[in-house]
Amino acid sequence: MEFPRSPRIPQVIHIVLLIFATILLQSRNVRGRHVDHLNYFEYGAITCRAHSASLTDFGGVGDGITSNSKAFQAAIDHLSQFESDGGSMLFVPPGKWLTGSFNITSHFTLYLHKDAVLLASQDENEWAVIDPLPSYGRGRDTEGGRYISLIFGTNLTDVVITGDNGTIDGQGASWWDKFHKGELQYTRPYLIEIMYSDNIQISNLTLVNSPSWNVHPVYSSNIIVQGLTIIAPVTSPNTDGINPDSCLNTRIEDCYIVSGDDCVAVKSGWDEYGIAFGMPTKQLVIRRLTCISPFSAVIALGSEMSGGIQDVRAEDILAINSESGVRIKTAIGRGGYVKDIYVRGMTMKTMKWAFWMTGDYGSHADNNYDPNALPVIQNINYRDMIAENVTMAARLEGISGDPFTGICISNVTIELAKQAKKVPWNCTNIEGISSGVVPLPCDQLPEHGSEYISACNFPTDSLPIDNLDVQICSYRRKYPLDSVIKYL
Repeated sequence: MEFPRSPRIPQVIHIVLLIFATILLQSRNVRGRHVDHLNYFEYGAITCRAHSASLTDFGGVGDGITSNSKAFQAAIDHLSQFESDGGSMLFVPPGKWLTGSFNITSHFTLYLHKDAVLLASQDENEWAVIDPLPSYGRGRDTEGGRYISLIFGTNLTDVVITGDNGTIDGQGASWWDKFHKGELQYTRPYLIEIMYSDNIQISNLTLVNSPSWNVHPVYSSNIIVQGLTIIAPVTSPNTDGINPDSCLNTRIEDCYIVSGDDCVAVKSGWDEYGIAFGMPTKQLVIRRLTCISPFSAVIALGSEMSGGIQDVRAEDILAINSESGVRIKTAIGRGGYVKDIYVRGMTMKTMKWAFWMTGDYGSHADNNYDPNALPVIQNINYRDMIAENVTMAARLEGISGDPFTGICISNVTIELAKQAKKVPWNCTNIEGISSGVVPLPCDQLPEHGSEYISACNFPTDSLPIDNLDVQICSYRRKYPLDSVIKYL
C-alpha cells in the first residue's frame, strides 16, 4: 500500500538541514586557532573589521586566466556599505587572480592569503586613464594622463592592504618593453597608489615586476609601510620600491627591496607644479631596510622635491651592490628644499658612491620652469656608518651661487675598492664639517677631531607616526547558509 505524502515533510527536512548546518558552522568556529587558514587566522592591522567576505563569494576565479576585475569591484562595492558599521575586510584565498585595476574604499582591509597571487592584467583596456598628478603637471613617462594603479584609492580614511606574504605580480615586462620602444600613450601604472587619504597600512606582502613604481602614497598622512618584499629585475626601468610623495607622518620599516631604480624615493612635486601645489613630505621614518639597486640609490631625496622635504630619519639600513647609499637629487628650477635629514647606522657593501648629492639633475617637467627657483639643501647629517668595496667615497655637487650647507658627516669608515678613484671625495659648492671620517674628506668638510665624534646628532624625540600602533585582529570565514545546505 502506498501512503499519502505529507506536505510538511519537505519543511521538516529543511529545518533539520538548517540545524545541522548551524552545528557544522559552530563546530568550525570553536576550533579557533586550529582551524585551517582559509577559515580562521589572526593578522596585524591598525584597525580590526566587523564584516568580511571572500572574493569567491562574488564570482572570483583563481585560475590565472579568468579576469576578476568585476569580482573585485563587486566585492568592494558591497563591502563599502559597512564603512560606518565597523568596516570590512575582503579575503583573497589561494589561487592566481588575474585582474585589472580596482578601487578600494574607506574603513577597509584587503588581505591576501600566503598562496594568493594577484596577476595584473596585460590588457590595457582594463586600466583606466586618469589625470596627471597636480604637483607634477604631466605624466612621468609621457605628457598627459597616466594609467590608474592596480590597487587605487583616493579621499579615503583607514585603509589596510596586507596579507600573509601574499603576492602582487605586476607582470611588467610588456610595459617595460613599450617604455624602451617609446610606444607608451600614457604613463605606466603603479602597483599601489593611495591619494588624499589618512591612516594607511601597507604590509606583509610580496610585490614583483611592477610596471613602474611599486608603492606610491601621495598627498596623504599617517602611513605605515611594513614588512614588504619588493623585487624587480635590476635593469627594469623606474621600478622604485616605495615613494612617499607629499606625505606627512610616514613610517617605512622592515622591508627588503631589489629594484631597477631607487629603493625608497622621497618626493614632493616637480618644478613649477610642485612649487604651486606646495605640499611637502615631512616627518618620515625609515628603519631596517635592506636594498639592492646596482644602478640607483638606496634612499633618494628627489629629484621631484619642489614642494619640500623635511625631517627624514633613517637608521639601520643595509645596502648591497647599489650605486649610492644616500642621494640628494635636485636642479635649478626645482625650488623647494631638502633639509633636516638624519641618517645613522648604515652598512654599505659594494657601492659606487657612499654619498651623492647633485644640483644638476635636470629632467624638467617642461620648459616653463623658473630658472630663478633655486632649491635649498641644508642640515644634512650622516653618522655611524661603515662601507666596504666602494669606488668613490662621495660625490657632493651643489649649485654655483646656491651651495648646499650644513652637511655633517661623523664616525664613518669607508673602505675603498681595489679599483677605486684616485681622489675619493669630489666636493663643489658645499659647506659643512666632518669628524672621525675615513678616508679624510674634502676641504669643504673640514675635520673637527675626535671631540666632535658625536656631531650630526640624530633626533631623540619621537614622531607622531610612532604612536600609530598595529593591533591583532582575527578573520573568521562566514559561510553563506544556502551554500552549506547545497553542499550537504
